[in-house]
Amino acid sequence: MTLAAVAGASGYAGGEILRILLSHPQIEIGALCAAGSAGSALAEHHPHLFPLGDRVLRPTNAQELAGHDLVFLALPHGASAALAAELGEDALLIDCGADFRLRDPQAWAQFYDTPYAGSWPYGLPELISRDGVKAREQLAGATRIAVPGCYPSAVSLALAPGLAAGVLQPRDIVVVAASGTSGAGKSLKPHLLGAEVMGAMSPYGVGGTHRHTPEITQNLSGAAGTGVSLSFTPTLAPMPRGILATCTARLAESVELVDAARSVRDAYEKAYADEPFVTVLGPDRWPCTGDVLGSNQVHLGIAVDATVGRVIVVAAIDNLTKGTAGAAVQCANLALGLPETTGLPMTGVSP
Repeated sequence: MTLAAVAGASGYAGGEILRILLSHPQIEIGALCAAGSAGSALAEHHPHLFPLGDRVLRPTNAQELAGHDLVFLALPHGASAALAAELGEDALLIDCGADFRLRDPQAWAQFYDTPYAGSWPYGLPELISRDGVKAREQLAGATRIAVPGCYPSAVSLALAPGLAAGVLQPRDIVVVAASGTSGAGKSLKPHLLGAEVMGAMSPYGVGGTHRHTPEITQNLSGAAGTGVSLSFTPTLAPMPRGILATCTARLAESVELVDAARSVRDAYEKAYADEPFVTVLGPDRWPCTGDVLGSNQVHLGIAVDATVGRVIVVAAIDNLTKGTAGAAVQCANLALGLPETTGLPMTGVSP
């Protein structure tokens, strides 16, 4: 058994990690840590995790996390780097924050206000690069892994195969994505109150200012083998969890319009043929966030708009599962040499 600690156990991501670990046959749950919530029982924050409800949250520090084989860092952006530096090399560290996702220090400085901490192997196993190699190859046996952001997970998996296969152009990529309110974390914010959110949708991070923009650009550039131009607009939807990302890109000039639908679909079906967590839906079927609720699944729908020469790929994920906690456990499985699907929910919850 692998002994795992969770830092940030009182938050949404930490709670989702614990929900998954409770069904994991090879991982034992050790210390549960939090910052401001230290000293309280887990049931005060996650009453649905009743098998762990009596566990008392410990302070988030290196002393409490020491002695574990695996440490999940479900902390605010900028908080993981200092803590990771204090932990020894013996433990497998999996960071659910942004601290180690970006390879470009300048991109970090543009979007974040803490010092650049470097980059770790990127934890999106299914992400394909221009040479056909997937990110999975760098995760087996890794001791440090950076879990992707939720929006980058959905958008990257929606567009990377088309760019890698050369059926999509890397310029003029447009993404509009809707997320549930849990993506903003558990801190109290007036604009996330039920009275503000119910019955309404609103954009935020407009004009290329959202912090996930450089991460998406990094992933898509790796798939295209060149720089990409991206317009990304996130929106807040009146639902607790889920992401629906509508991603469009120009059809490559080398693709004949008459064969475009088949060429594009072939690229995706080939890229994801053996992926247990990615489903390419059939023609005229479209993803729905409700279908992937609580699962580690990604559903993709694909169409070609012949009138404007653009490809539309719609992706649905649960932002807390495949978008964060599920991805973290998936990466842990790979790093520990376990079957990649171990302990992970394969089906959604409906209705």
